[in-house]
Amino acid sequence: MRPVILKCPSCDGNLTVARLDCPDCSISIEGEFTPPALLKLTGAQIDFVEVFIKNRGVIREVERELGVSYPTVRARLDDVITALGYSPKSAPETSTSDDSGSRRRSVLADLKDGKLTPDQALAALNERPKNA
Repeated sequence: MRPVILKCPSCDGNLTVARLDCPDCSISIEGEFTPPALLKLTGAQIDFVEVFIKNRGVIREVERELGVSYPTVRARLDDVITALGYSPKSAPETSTSDDSGSRRRSVLADLKDGKLTPDQALAALNERPKNA
C-alpha cells in the first residue's frame, strides 16, 4: 500500500480524504474527512516520533539511538509540537542552568588546577547562584 499524500502534486494545496473503503466487506463511504494531525507530519518528523515513543520519551535514550545531542532532540521535539499546532513551552530555567553549568565547570577547573581544595570546591558547588 502506498503512503498517504496530503499535498497536491500540482499546486501544493492541502488534499482532503474523500472516500474510505473497507477491504473486508467492500463498503465505501464518501464525504470530506479531515486527516488526523499526526498525518500532517513530515516523514522525518514521523520517524522522530516513532523513536521518541519507542524510548518512552526518555530523551537520553533518544539521543543515543539517533546519535544526536540533547539540544537537537529538544529542537526536533519542538518542531513536532509546532507542526501539530501547539506552542512548545520554553524552559525558563535554561539560561540559569547554562550559567550554573559554566559556573560548575569553572569550579571543577579551579579544583583540578589546585586553586581550590576539595572542601572549597564542594562548598562552591553547593552555593546557590546569586541570580536564582
